[in-house]
Amino acid sequence: MMKLKKNIKAGQNNFLIILIYFIFISLISLNSVLANQENSEGKFIEIKILDKVSSKNTLLKMKIGEEKKFKDLLIKSLKCKNSEFDDNPEVTAYLQVKDLTNNNNDEVFVFNGWTFLSSPTINPFDHPVYDIWLTKCY
Repeated sequence: MMKLKKNIKAGQNNFLIILIYFIFISLISLNSVLANQENSEGKFIEIKILDKVSSKNTLLKMKIGEEKKFKDLLIKSLKCKNSEFDDNPEVTAYLQVKDLTNNNNDEVFVFNGWTFLSSPTINPFDHPVYDIWLTKCY
């Protein structure tokens, strides 16, 4: 009878050790998933700007939250993300663009929205002089 009680106690101790181990492993994997989600948001973007008049492309690198003036445009990047769920990941960025030559107070932004690397025509930047494309989020 004494040997049976020792075996039961040893089994309970082993069960607790295994339970603690699985909880620990679960916490580690949850932490790595959360870290990967944080890393999917970038700190910088690269956009290409085409001047339709001169036919010149310019690569502009911007920090998220930064506002940069490019000729007659004032460009601000608010957010960028790299999706990690597809074989072909999507890169998106939220941009606000003001035309400094436009004195019409009714229209604040000529572009205010998400832009997509793989499909820039989903939400196109429509301007008579310039085209803007997202090229990278990092």
